Amino acid sequence: MAEAPLVAVGEVLRPYGLRGEVKVRPLTDRPWERFEGLKRCVLWEPDRDLREDCRIASSRFDGTTAFVRMQGVDSPEAARRFQGRLLAVRRDEALPLDEGQFYPWQLEGAAVETRDGRPVGRFVRVESGAQDLWVVEDGERQWLIPAVPSIVVEVSVADRHIVIDPPEGLLDL
Repeated sequence: MAEAPLVAVGEVLRPYGLRGEVKVRPLTDRPWERFEGLKRCVLWEPDRDLREDCRIASSRFDGTTAFVRMQGVDSPEAARRFQGRLLAVRRDEALPLDEGQFYPWQLEGAAVETRDGRPVGRFVRVESGAQDLWVVEDGERQWLIPAVPSIVVEVSVADRHIVIDPPEGLLDL
């Protein structure tokens, strides 16, 4: 049976302090809400799909950083093995979003078409940078669509459908 899909909520940077805590860079818009009361997680290496279920002994949030201690880990040496891994939860444990918001994985495979109904391809993933770019493929070609309201004009998670209004020449590249 396939393992449950995961969503990364943080990246373990390094051990912190003398009691086995790790410093975590949050990968969520609401880190204080995500880490408050978090009792379990999966330490994940997505490239190799290595997963380790962990119980959380304590977590706290300070500014832009979370500090997490796993049960049974009480020294920086023991915590060091988590460095570089992602802290993840099952997708069904992801925080609920406000109306009109979505997680990128909810759009995977969604049909993309232009405002005039011309099929473009399927949504594949988001490339993050200074500006998010949506990767759209049709089996032969790939486009990077800037994720801005003037171009991405309609998104329906329920219908798995995206409408774009690309500037002239964007789809010709």
